[in-house]
Amino acid sequence: MEAFAGQEHVMDTQCPFCSVQCKMQVVEHLGKERNTYTVLPKPNAASEGRLCIKGMNAYQHALSSDRLTYPMAKVDGAFVRVSWEEAYRIIQSNFTQIGQQFGNDAIGVYGGGSLTNESAYLLGKFARVALRTKYIDYNGRFCMSAAASAGNKAFGIDRGLTNQLSEIPMAKCIILAGTNIAECQPTLMPYFTRAKENGTFIIAIDPRNTGTTEMADLHLKVKPGMDAALVNGMLKVLVDEAYVDESFARERTNGFQELREHLANIDLNDIAEITGVPLVQIRQAAEAFGKAATGMVFTARGVEQQTDGYMAVRNFLNMVLITGKIGKEGCGYGAITGQGNGQGGREHGQKADQLPGYRSIENPIDRAYIAEVWGVKPDELPGKGVSAYEMMEKVHEEEIRALFVMGSNPLVSNPNANFVEEGLSKLKFLVVADMFLSETARMADLILPTSSYLENEGTLTNMEGRVLLREASRAVMGEVKHDWEILCGIAQSLGRESYFSYTNVEQIFEELRIASRGGLADYYGITYDRLRRDEGVYWPCPSLDHPGEKRLFEKEFAHPGGKAELIAVDNHFPDEQVSGEFPLYLTTGRVLSHYLTGVQTRRSHTLAARSFESFMEIHPKTAQKYQIEDDSLIRLESKRGSIVVRSKLTREIREDTVFVPMHWGGIQNVNKVTNQALDPTCKMPGFKVCAVNARPLVESM
Repeated sequence: MEAFAGQEHVMDTQCPFCSVQCKMQVVEHLGKERNTYTVLPKPNAASEGRLCIKGMNAYQHALSSDRLTYPMAKVDGAFVRVSWEEAYRIIQSNFTQIGQQFGNDAIGVYGGGSLTNESAYLLGKFARVALRTKYIDYNGRFCMSAAASAGNKAFGIDRGLTNQLSEIPMAKCIILAGTNIAECQPTLMPYFTRAKENGTFIIAIDPRNTGTTEMADLHLKVKPGMDAALVNGMLKVLVDEAYVDESFARERTNGFQELREHLANIDLNDIAEITGVPLVQIRQAAEAFGKAATGMVFTARGVEQQTDGYMAVRNFLNMVLITGKIGKEGCGYGAITGQGNGQGGREHGQKADQLPGYRSIENPIDRAYIAEVWGVKPDELPGKGVSAYEMMEKVHEEEIRALFVMGSNPLVSNPNANFVEEGLSKLKFLVVADMFLSETARMADLILPTSSYLENEGTLTNMEGRVLLREASRAVMGEVKHDWEILCGIAQSLGRESYFSYTNVEQIFEELRIASRGGLADYYGITYDRLRRDEGVYWPCPSLDHPGEKRLFEKEFAHPGGKAELIAVDNHFPDEQVSGEFPLYLTTGRVLSHYLTGVQTRRSHTLAARSFESFMEIHPKTAQKYQIEDDSLIRLESKRGSIVVRSKLTREIREDTVFVPMHWGGIQNVNKVTNQALDPTCKMPGFKVCAVNARPLVESM
């Protein structure tokens, strides 16, 4: 070791966390006793060379001693080390037996929005060609499904941003709805700071005061779940006060007359009452957006994780469309993707109803094309499955008897988590591929160790629709394998190796290019060489000489006929209302130091030290009413279960609402209390609002 002391190993990579996908260098300094690490941001078009605290410390989880480094099987309730050959044999035996006894659809596949495009593509192919099951979905269902469905229906295509991040400072009015960028995508904040320096009027819509709302010129403190109704009020002002771009609405949209008639029946005083937003603020927001020459609207989970999330986003898109603020510089819509590859993860086959290139599994032409690429007959491809939470219902009902989980932690990320745990305990066979012993992995019969972002090369698609190549130069730990290697190994054990005979990840991307060709999400013109040369390429990119579409809808929308679709949206109330037994609304979200269910960030000592336990934000007046003291342990309860967290008194939240972050499992798992009710269109659970009560864990004497 002494001979190498003082040397450096430089690793070019990008952050494994949020959808900005910031580029970085991790420098490993080899020492006599221990190695040290320096993390340097790299210039790039998305984050402009910035990193947040999560990205700066991501290497800590990748190098953690908690990493899984060899396969393990559960024997008599305890995990024992097994070889890869034995692991594949166990999978082959169980999957074959269950498939023969109960049918191929008795095996489910559950993926993740942080997988590379190559792994996401291969997982979809693995489910449909190796396992021949219709049951595949992924945790991105909980991230982007409402916005994705809304974009597809309104525009004919779903891409995170319809224009570039660099255009944000050019927008004269920006609406940030249900998004806390300051904590979730902090490297984007300078775009909005520059916008404010340019005179941009920023409107934030959130039940809480956050770092993002502090930046805003106007904060609409909406009641949880009432976003769609709030937008109805703003739309009525836009129409009544003649802030509509009549020529755009007439020439480039369908449905404007129906929308106008619907808004004629809206009473603004009713909107103010049911949303909790004063009428003067509703008018101020609408007029600011209507008067602005350019404008952008951004939505995120606060709007989308509702039982009417799809319709709420459609209403925001109505605002963008009737004012003509799309398809030109400084104008557009953006869905702030949560996961690192939430965009690419849904484009290439992880969703129950999709095939690569954003093709529909129910479309005979799409099925025939993908079947030809994969070398199977169209009728060999299974049909449409169900959404992620509905898969948990199928597990509970024992229609799904075996489950393969890759890159996800469904026990913590699904709503109604006690129900999910009951279901997983009924499985005949559970396989989890992960870097760590997650809450879900602890329930597994077999655990397969996967590689980290420093080890696993591949492409990811950021929130703009920009495809990026993540290089990886660190050797894997122990017996760890890459996701794609694991899938190929299992396919080989099942006798399907001829469909999975890849020797490197670029070969998978080359097949993905062909599979996506001609689809809505067309990657055909993107290659690894182009990505290295150009840093990133926007999709759609249909040919090698195509520059990639940086701004969508300049001339037409993606529907036949080229027009966007407007829709009348009814006022919607949350599926679950407060009552005497459950008098408070609960909403959930994130904190700066952690990511998703915390499986990775809780293994970073720096990040864990900043936020080592969960908490509940509650207004001081509300806390006094329920005899809750600051910094005390409380029990939070809904119809579905209860958790124990620490109280945090703050005047930054509505008096009828409490807030709990989503990053912890066990007794702090907020999804033990959240509502499993689903949006009827996109099957997004209503994470962001349910009825709860709160009381001290220990009653005062």
